Amino acid sequence: MQIEQNTSLKPYNTFGIDVKAKHFVSVHSIQDLKEVLSLENHPNKLILGGGSNMLLTQDFNGLVIKVELKGIEVLLEDSDFVTVKVQGGEVWHDLVLWSIKNDYGGLENLSLIPGNVGTAPIQNIGAYGVELKDSFESCEAISVETQELHTFSKEDCRFGYRNSIFKQEAKGKFIITSVNFKLTKRNHKLHIQYGAIASELEKEGIKTPSIQAISKAVISIRESKLPNPKEIGNCGSFFKNPIILKSQYQTLLENFEDIPSYPVSDDEVKVPAGWLIEKAGFKGKTFGNYGVHKNQALVLVNYGGAKGDEVLNLSKLIQKTVNRIFNISIEAEVNIL
Repeated sequence: MQIEQNTSLKPYNTFGIDVKAKHFVSVHSIQDLKEVLSLENHPNKLILGGGSNMLLTQDFNGLVIKVELKGIEVLLEDSDFVTVKVQGGEVWHDLVLWSIKNDYGGLENLSLIPGNVGTAPIQNIGAYGVELKDSFESCEAISVETQELHTFSKEDCRFGYRNSIFKQEAKGKFIITSVNFKLTKRNHKLHIQYGAIASELEKEGIKTPSIQAISKAVISIRESKLPNPKEIGNCGSFFKNPIILKSQYQTLLENFEDIPSYPVSDDEVKVPAGWLIEKAGFKGKTFGNYGVHKNQALVLVNYGGAKGDEVLNLSKLIQKTVNRIFNISIEAEVNIL
């Protein structure tokens, strides 16, 4: 375990923002992580997983800790379910592909979401009608202050829409080292009603879909809409889909007849932020070497050499414009550092 100095973080964030860490270290074991966290001569620390849900706006004058804990282990199984323990440094999509290969159901709709397993519960990642919490059983996390391991149940995590205890009162206090998932071995609960999954399956002539077919459909949809971070810097969806009152939605329909929505409760609906941003005129708009992606207005992009504060200012302009036109506040999904 070696602590580096003045390390560029460009390879470690999917936005491809070139800022530097004063000190940088990769950890591959719980023991290494405990040792690094206990270093008193590095009081300012930043934990880095897959670097997919952050916008870096300045150099970090401290120690960046890259979590590289690896491994997938089957803990329990019967004829219906399997419980797997996945280390926090595993790439999320690699876990999904592993589950598909073994015919374990529950994660297929979450195919191709960028990031690592350890950071996935923080914002309760979700896509196409499925959220992480649907298969989540528990996680282990290490206290940054005491270096003790704690177990969090699903109830402890207090999952909400792109939210959890790790984004609220426990923010910055724990590092998730492993996650346990309960997956189905048969009688998979399939979710094909959300988004374009059904039409994608129909296009392929699939009437009785498998989890493999659903994963393939999701990957196809995401690849058609979202840029590959290895080619164009981005962090996926930059904004959350806002939840508004049905009464406000009915008022909006008077001026915007085609505004889509998805039911959330008896009193609330979810409105696609991408639709709002597109209607506000930002889809495909470029500002020098950064802008809004041409195929998906939710995605802000770095075409090469953009600064983090430039992207941040664009996000604020989008928020201000959407609020002015629709009287709806859209919230950033990414962590801004």
